[in-house]
Amino acid sequence: MTHVTKSYLPDIKKYKSYIDRIFETNWVTNHGAVARELDTRLKEYLGVRNLLLVANGTLALQIAYKALGLKGDVITTPFSFVATTSSLVWENLNPLFVDIDINTFCIDHTKIEKAITPDTTAMVPVHVFGNACEIESIQDMADKYNLKVIYDAAHTFGEKYKGRSLVNYGDISVISFHATKIFHTCEGGALIIKDDAIYEKAKKMIDFGITGEDVIEDLGINAKMNEFEAAMGHCILDDMDRIIESRRRIHQYYSGHLPETLILQKWNASTERNYTYFPVVFASEKELLEVKAVFNAEGIYPRRYFYPSLDSLTYLKQAKRMPVSRDISSRILCLPIFADLEAPVQRKIVDILHAYMKSR
Repeated sequence: MTHVTKSYLPDIKKYKSYIDRIFETNWVTNHGAVARELDTRLKEYLGVRNLLLVANGTLALQIAYKALGLKGDVITTPFSFVATTSSLVWENLNPLFVDIDINTFCIDHTKIEKAITPDTTAMVPVHVFGNACEIESIQDMADKYNLKVIYDAAHTFGEKYKGRSLVNYGDISVISFHATKIFHTCEGGALIIKDDAIYEKAKKMIDFGITGEDVIEDLGINAKMNEFEAAMGHCILDDMDRIIESRRRIHQYYSGHLPETLILQKWNASTERNYTYFPVVFASEKELLEVKAVFNAEGIYPRRYFYPSLDSLTYLKQAKRMPVSRDISSRILCLPIFADLEAPVQRKIVDILHAYMKSR
């Protein structure tokens, strides 16, 4: 079977060498050497100053909201993984949706100002599939209305915007290191925090507010990354160039061979991509479902990603309908793409799409 993605696993001997270190020290969590070393390596790789490793990307969002003291309304997008919205609701914040751009799939920056209320304290835009938002426009709006900006940058590992690391924008950027991501630590995530004082505050928050053996300075929770997760991160970071190059070749093959009737995401020309997803949009949901059934019958499992549109979540009682997001959500399918996706499978995926389109 071929799924939409496949977790990259490094050389087991290399991973075992880190595990041996952990067993030798008997230090498995609570800021061990393996996690501290990964923190240093990732700062250098990503070109950032303040990076905070955490247990998962959803906790990273929640820590960001707490660290910035958000209250009331928060503007965000309905076209994302559910954690973008559920983390807001979980923290007693009110998500206010702004519809997406029909071409880029990112939040429509031209509609943000109209959505701002007197109770709005922040924006949580998403770099959808790693495609950078309209960063300058969003920051201008934030400055005008004194709003914080937390970027859900879950898909952006290693990407640059205008030559600078994409996660360096906003007050905080949050990355996911889930097993399905291009870089992963099995579970995990990170916050990239612009302000040094907020960074120090968040660092306390992920460890119960503890700052010494007998000192608890503030309210906190347990959001630390453990040593075994960090070990996986080291191994995969060593292989990142090969992983990205493999994905680039698959992306290039799809781009050059898919039926021209399929709609592709319009990419921000200032963003260097990491080739983490390959979404295609069909003319109708009917077409999508028919193609998906053909794929599944052949043991290939692309994903309706993102579906459903988050403005349809049943626990949101007052969410306005977002027509563009619902439309794209109903017609979008992410094709399989991962580092060792074999060429015959790539060709089969393309052939299935051509055969279906030809039969229309």
